[in-house]
Amino acid sequence: MSNHDKMSKSAAHKNVTGYMFLAPFLVLFFIFTLVPVAVAMCTSLTNYNMIQKPSFVGLENYRFLLLDDDVFLIALQKTLFFALVTGPVGYMASFFMAWIISLLKKGRGFFALAFYAPSLTSGVAMSTIWLIIFSGDRYGYLNNFLLRIGLIAEPILWTKDANYVMWVIILISVWMSMGTGFLVFLAGLQNIDPALYEAARVDGIKNRIQELRYITIPLMKPQLLFGAINSIVNSFAIFDVATSVAGMPSPNYSAHTIVAHLYDYAFTRFNMGYASAVAMALFLITFVLGRVCMKIFKSDTD
Repeated sequence: MSNHDKMSKSAAHKNVTGYMFLAPFLVLFFIFTLVPVAVAMCTSLTNYNMIQKPSFVGLENYRFLLLDDDVFLIALQKTLFFALVTGPVGYMASFFMAWIISLLKKGRGFFALAFYAPSLTSGVAMSTIWLIIFSGDRYGYLNNFLLRIGLIAEPILWTKDANYVMWVIILISVWMSMGTGFLVFLAGLQNIDPALYEAARVDGIKNRIQELRYITIPLMKPQLLFGAINSIVNSFAIFDVATSVAGMPSPNYSAHTIVAHLYDYAFTRFNMGYASAVAMALFLITFVLGRVCMKIFKSDTD
């Protein structure tokens, strides 16, 4: 056997080993991601109430979604507003706090846990805690404080007033946004070689801001990409916090999100065909935004 054949056989053996390690993930990804997406796509073309057999209706669900469902358009507007506020704010806050913690000499673990801990709590439990602060009576912490200092004359119904409820949900969501993206940013910052910063100072870098601009951010594009996609998905998937704070439906649909609309049709009205159409619309939105993020944070070496 020639050396070329031996090398080819060795490379093939290595590839087989790699595929064996990937196999558990690929199987689970196929079963729990690709198959549900395919099923939802097919179900969205039917009229299906979970009792009778699904009947094919073509694009009727999508026509109704885009042209006749005014509540979906409200949900889309509210979800986009929520995502445009919490996505960038949570994303930048996660990166900024990870950057600050990475510069500390002592106490990194304590501060990392302190910022990460809220994301470990479920949205329902965290909302329950915040509802004590935003309680609509005069005994709620925020109302009580504002009444004491004379800024308001009567209690504000924070979670029942359409003018305030979305901002309450945004505040809670930003507070809980220090999750996986925050840890990824922190790990990426700690893995940057300190010698690069020393060389940069020799070349004329004078402060931390210049280090951040010319060294840290260019070297962290993979982590920034992951954080951006994670932030987009979490922003558009908002449901538990919104429904726990505002109920379902919320006052004047002021906090009605796409996932809440999907849940309403799927598990309240049992119209799984239309709910699947809503799910496919949400999938398309997040997919397009994910591709945009990949273009923005694409590495120069790719």
